[in-house]
Amino acid sequence: MRIRFITTGGTIDKIYFDALSRFEVGESVIQHILTDGLVDFEYDVVSLFQKDSLEINDDDRTVLRDFIASDDATHYVITHGTDTMPETASFLRGLEGKTIVLTGALTPARFRTTDAVFNVGMAVSTVQIAKPGVYISMSGQVFEAGAVRKNRSENRFEGTS
Repeated sequence: MRIRFITTGGTIDKIYFDALSRFEVGESVIQHILTDGLVDFEYDVVSLFQKDSLEINDDDRTVLRDFIASDDATHYVITHGTDTMPETASFLRGLEGKTIVLTGALTPARFRTTDAVFNVGMAVSTVQIAKPGVYISMSGQVFEAGAVRKNRSENRFEGTS
């Protein structure tokens, strides 16, 4: 099975930007995570955006959806910012024959303590065993699109049903 990774930005790819400790989305870290993880499956990485998820709008979601709809791959892991990940997941529902898992991080992957590597690993596992559909893999759990929200006060994802 070949997995196509699509990067869109978000906290997982954030880096220190300036002396005021502000963060900005940088180059994707997904290739480093996969290399360091010694993965042994076929994959490729496509970078569509480098945006904070609060900046991703329906035009961007349409670009993402159109890319997947016209693409020959069937299994996708999408790295995405956490604030609007549920909206993007819902937007992607209904793509026939595609298994899509969105994931990201609550702290940047470049931090010593981060959930990024664990989340990517869970997303890779999920995309390999889940039936076609759209899922979010975050906070040690897998959620179906349309049945998940980010609980900002608890800094985690949780089901809505």
